[in-house]
Amino acid sequence: MNTSTPGDMDELLERFNERLSEAGLKSTRQRDAIFETFFRLNKHISVEELLDEVRRTQPRIGYATVYRTLKLLVEHGFATPRQFDDGQTRFDPHTEEEHEHDHLICVDCRRVIEFEDATVNARLGQIVGELGTFSLTRRKLELYARCETTACPHRRS
Repeated sequence: MNTSTPGDMDELLERFNERLSEAGLKSTRQRDAIFETFFRLNKHISVEELLDEVRRTQPRIGYATVYRTLKLLVEHGFATPRQFDDGQTRFDPHTEEEHEHDHLICVDCRRVIEFEDATVNARLGQIVGELGTFSLTRRKLELYARCETTACPHRRS
């Protein structure tokens, strides 16, 4: 998701707070700060990584608050939990307007690259059709590869 303007972020935050209200939950400044940081960063992020980022401006926010807010984001359709074969859950921000996307994960540095490919999407639809009378409802495509660059700036030491 690309929240390019403050208005876009405000509208998205308003939708989140409306959904919280519908669920009988209150909007709080801490939740709003976590939400805004999550979408401003716009990347796959763990609870710990998000906590570190949020604490740059809100040092009193705790782990449990970040964890519970991410759980709410997932429950209300603003994030998807992802497992990229390293035992750590990362959260993928999204909005209702976004298309499904796939992931390329480096097995060395663990960098995650999102991509969309119309040919892949079409072929997946064909495969589902060829296997019987199915209708594709969701999918997950993860490609694991190794960086070919020996001096990869993302590689962990």
